[in-house]
Amino acid sequence: MSKTVPLEDTNRRICKLGRWQLVFLLVCSLAGDAQNVPSYSAKPWHSDREAQFAKELQDIPERGYALDANHTYTLAELVDLAESHNPDTRVAWQNAKARAQLMGVAKSALYPTITAVALARTVRQNSIYAGGFYRDTIGLFQSTLNLNYQIFDFGKRSGAIDAAKAELFAADFAFNDTHRKIIYQVTASYYRLLNAMGQQEAAKVTLLNAQTVEKDAQSRLDHGLATLPDLLEAQAASAQADFDLQAAVGALETAQGDLATILGLPPGTNFQVQDINDLPIPDALTDTADEAIDRGLAQRPDLLEQVAKVRSADAAIKAARSSYFPTLSFSGIGGEQRDYGQRNLFPSAYAERETWNVELNLQWTLFDGLRREHAVAEAKARHAEARAQVDSLRDQISDEVWRSYSDAKTALRQKRAAAALLVSADKSYAAALKSYDLGLRNLLDVVSAQRALAQARSADVYARTQVLTQISNLAFRTGDLVRNPSPRQNPQP
Repeated sequence: MSKTVPLEDTNRRICKLGRWQLVFLLVCSLAGDAQNVPSYSAKPWHSDREAQFAKELQDIPERGYALDANHTYTLAELVDLAESHNPDTRVAWQNAKARAQLMGVAKSALYPTITAVALARTVRQNSIYAGGFYRDTIGLFQSTLNLNYQIFDFGKRSGAIDAAKAELFAADFAFNDTHRKIIYQVTASYYRLLNAMGQQEAAKVTLLNAQTVEKDAQSRLDHGLATLPDLLEAQAASAQADFDLQAAVGALETAQGDLATILGLPPGTNFQVQDINDLPIPDALTDTADEAIDRGLAQRPDLLEQVAKVRSADAAIKAARSSYFPTLSFSGIGGEQRDYGQRNLFPSAYAERETWNVELNLQWTLFDGLRREHAVAEAKARHAEARAQVDSLRDQISDEVWRSYSDAKTALRQKRAAAALLVSADKSYAAALKSYDLGLRNLLDVVSAQRALAQARSADVYARTQVLTQISNLAFRTGDLVRNPSPRQNPQP
């Protein structure tokens, strides 16, 4: 005999099944949207979402600008281009702008806040009255203006403002330090490019000399005045000179790509720069090592940034100590309220009236499980850490300036020695070649003098660019690169 299932039970089961299906679909949806961690440590992570990120990357346009291929750029022009277009300057600039807004946020705590509030609510409930329950339906609509103002807090807000000001100073000094680094990167890359250009020219001259000697050896062999080993030695010298030239060409391309990248350009961008022969090269330093160290300790942006962090730590101590004292705040609301009510099926009622509330709140924390003591102790530790960072950075700057000053003096001495070496090697090569033509010297002597001359040319170019590089490095270490800069454009927003 079949059992009849009531219709209500059937509906209940259908509703229950529908709820479980809804839960299942929701879980599946969340699982599909979830981000998964890599399944194995030994394999790269891949996901279908990678294509979305790649598309978003393509939607972010690359910044670029054009250079005049016929213009010969000076170092000052290159520095100006880098400061205007290098993304690092934009990063530091936006960080400083964000810090300025955070200071505005901190100052806003000194002012009252006014908010407009609209509240609508309806409630139906059973209320007991005179021994029975009655169904009450209540509706409310309230529109008010709320005012809140903290009257005093014994330094919490002022400490936060002082900290925000110090952080803004730190961001400004960090911005200057970014420019210091960018300027040095440009100058160092520029001088590396000049060295690569000079090395290429020297390699070309060396190859030309080697080919000339090779042709002379071939001619002498053809006329019976030289031996085959002489020709082979000359050919080997030419091959070595060509090998050195190709290495110099590659170094030049790399140096130009490095400089283009710092300028915010694609590495393959072609542009012309001043030759090293057009630049004045100093013969001596204008100040002592102690004077350079004193300048570095007085004007380095990263050291001033650290001093600003000490200020911020001071303000944090002030804000932490304020929690020991009470705070007094004021709050008030004012507006209109409309009410609707009905009990059971009795006639409904409606009311409209003004509403306001004013409150003074004095709050003083008497015990908090030593939280305030630990907060003050942490702030003091952060302050001591910031002071220690200042001392550490001072020592680092002193060592950096001393080392760069010594390197600059060494570069000046090497420049003088390289110039003398070049003169001597040139005379030696000319004498060896002349003696070879007269039959007084063999080809090995000429090749040896030729190699010595090639090394002397390379050393002279390197020594001259090293003087410029090391003096620029000294200016970088002392902070002179960002003192009284010439007017330049702002970074591109």
